[in-house]
Amino acid sequence: MKFEKSIKTTSIDELNDKLNTVGYDRENVTAGILHIGVGNFHRSHEEYYTNELLNIDPSQSGWGICGAMLLLQDEKLYRALENQGGLYTVTLCGCNGINICHEIGSLTELIWAPENPQAIIDRIADPNIKIISMTITEGGYNIDRKSGKFNLENDAIRADIENPSSPHTIFGFLAEGLRRRRDTGGGPVTLLSCDNLLHNGDTLRFALTSFLEAQDPSLIEWIDKNVTFPNSMVDRITPATSPEDVKRLNKMNSTNDLAPVYCEEFSQWVIEDKFAAGRPEWEKVGVMFTDDVTAYENMKLNLLNASHTLMAYPAFLCGYRKVDDAIRDERILKLVRDFMDSDTGPHIQTPGNMDLECYKQTILERFGNNSVSDQITRLCSDGLSKFPVYIIPILKKMIDGNGDLTRIAYLIAAYRHYLKYRHDDNGITFEVNEPCMKNEDYMHITNEDPMDFLKLSIFNGLGLEQHDNFKSLYNQMVTSIYHNGAMTTLEQINNK
Repeated sequence: MKFEKSIKTTSIDELNDKLNTVGYDRENVTAGILHIGVGNFHRSHEEYYTNELLNIDPSQSGWGICGAMLLLQDEKLYRALENQGGLYTVTLCGCNGINICHEIGSLTELIWAPENPQAIIDRIADPNIKIISMTITEGGYNIDRKSGKFNLENDAIRADIENPSSPHTIFGFLAEGLRRRRDTGGGPVTLLSCDNLLHNGDTLRFALTSFLEAQDPSLIEWIDKNVTFPNSMVDRITPATSPEDVKRLNKMNSTNDLAPVYCEEFSQWVIEDKFAAGRPEWEKVGVMFTDDVTAYENMKLNLLNASHTLMAYPAFLCGYRKVDDAIRDERILKLVRDFMDSDTGPHIQTPGNMDLECYKQTILERFGNNSVSDQITRLCSDGLSKFPVYIIPILKKMIDGNGDLTRIAYLIAAYRHYLKYRHDDNGITFEVNEPCMKNEDYMHITNEDPMDFLKLSIFNGLGLEQHDNFKSLYNQMVTSIYHNGAMTTLEQINNK
């Protein structure tokens, strides 16, 4: 829906002195960006940056954001934001314990696909939309983990290929909207991925082109001439917001927000400056534009995201549920620090004049931010999509460089135990969230032979089952975690 000029929220106290309220006239802001995937991270990151820009520069009023939500499960958030005229709060949680709450007004329109799919197509085709950005998660690009190809056998993808005018997937919507944009002379547009993927713009181009080769190859030529796909690096830890968090944030901020977000104070966004139809002057509020984001991507994915994954499964098995609690355990802190210093650090090319040691220390401080208190469950979810992005690239480099594979072997053994046995060292049972798991994966996980786990598609091509040193380490870890627990096994690793 478009938030009409007369709408005023009754859910957020705009006169509250604890709240940094919108400092611009929202009636003068129009949407120049369509964002697909209006989740917590988008609302704490791109919306936040855009809101800050609109606060300081009235000339940027053409860069409001129209949000598009594609999934049935988005309805609750959609209704909450609709009820508030698109306004919501973001609470920045500092490592020093000081929290600052901002009212965000840059979301000027909102569309929910199950209710109005044609409106999303219309907006993709709209010449006033100059940027189509997206956060669709690592698994949303539909790349087959085994072959590296776009998965044309996905049922939803097949349906969109066969019924172009009634899309349900991100690629179906983009294809139909861009087709109409071409046919109506809507002009060039930028497709900007904001997901945690190496070369995310290149990945988006590959996925969309692969889809169109099956659905409408004629559109590819127009895209090649009129659409750009900048690579970008995004960084801000943003936990999921539980019902308890909603109550806590509203009490702390003296608000009554139905859809609050909280995140760490730290934020970074580095974008390849390759826009087909103009862009906001985000550099005024701290966004970095560059010709090549590769070094920034590698540093962030190999240090922050890889460390998150490394600690997630062992820490969860040890009984921890919050990242800050886990990193305060000296045993887990040593695991992460040794991983950054000895395993990933030697393979990282530091961009510009950045101090790598300072960057690593900042990561540890961010993990320990008890005002954010990120959920380890969030880090554990969808590991089958995260491992190929965060762990496998650095593992390949470690194998090629004859590196010490102890900590990686421990991680993979812990991941197997997490998926297979579904109880921690304390006997507490849990459910796993692996939306991309296939029947073939499940068979490898449940097999009693630990080596069969290495046949998972995420390990395809690594040859781990033939790597004698890794096999020895991995089997030791599997046995030790099963008989002694994840923490005792970690203590043995740290004492070597």
